[in-house]
Amino acid sequence: MSEELRRIAEALERIAPAPSRAPDWQAAEAFVWHTAPDRLEPVAEVARVDLSLLVAVDRARNTLLENTLQFARGFPANNALLWGARGMGKSSLVKAVHAEVLRQGHGLRIVELSREDLPSISRLLAHLRAARDHRFLLFCDDLSFSHDDQHYKALKAVLDGGIEGRPANVIFYATSNRRHLMPRDMIENERSSAINPSEAVEEKVSLSDRFGLWLGFHPCSQDEYLAMIRGYCDAHGVTIDEETLRAEAIEWQATRGARSGRVAWQFFTDLAGRRGVRL
Repeated sequence: MSEELRRIAEALERIAPAPSRAPDWQAAEAFVWHTAPDRLEPVAEVARVDLSLLVAVDRARNTLLENTLQFARGFPANNALLWGARGMGKSSLVKAVHAEVLRQGHGLRIVELSREDLPSISRLLAHLRAARDHRFLLFCDDLSFSHDDQHYKALKAVLDGGIEGRPANVIFYATSNRRHLMPRDMIENERSSAINPSEAVEEKVSLSDRFGLWLGFHPCSQDEYLAMIRGYCDAHGVTIDEETLRAEAIEWQATRGARSGRVAWQFFTDLAGRRGVRL
């Protein structure tokens, strides 16, 4: 019997994933967290736009940059939730702020974590906590939860609480289209169906309360939309007269039925392609 158990143990050892090793933090300034097996993959080049090209988000830009610089300098700073209108540059702002902090000479590394991998966040934090000489911006894009989603519980202790809590060398930024990270009808359903409505809602929305910074993003005006496109044209050397730019950009916006930073970039991409300009 002992021989049989030994063979089973050896077989399990062969198929088990190798224990994850600490990454080479000098390999890159950005990493992506993957599971099965756990690993931090370095990102050679981050897809981002320059901070100066982000229009109509001045207050959010200034607040987030100052908060991130405080953290990068070793001072206290808040976790941040960037919420609001789709396509208005929430994730672009996080990446642009990180680039600006690097430009100012601070060695801040950004680590992207997908919502689906939230249950593994404690294992990720163990890696980051061990790298005491480095500071990390942990970033989760498009964070939201459905009525039967329990992933939010894995995040609560990281943001505020638990025995270990958030490591001192880690700050957490998330983007979401929803202020409370869940649909309004879900909150209303909790109020109407729970035995104690206030407690049921508190359990769900308390996660968003654990972010020290709430930065709202709202739909842009037509002038702001056009200013975004003009900024892209100037930055990438696309020449076009104002009248033509205005007419084509407004037509593009009308066909999309929306006006946002994302729509502005999509129009500019089409314009650059038609003008033979490489981005």
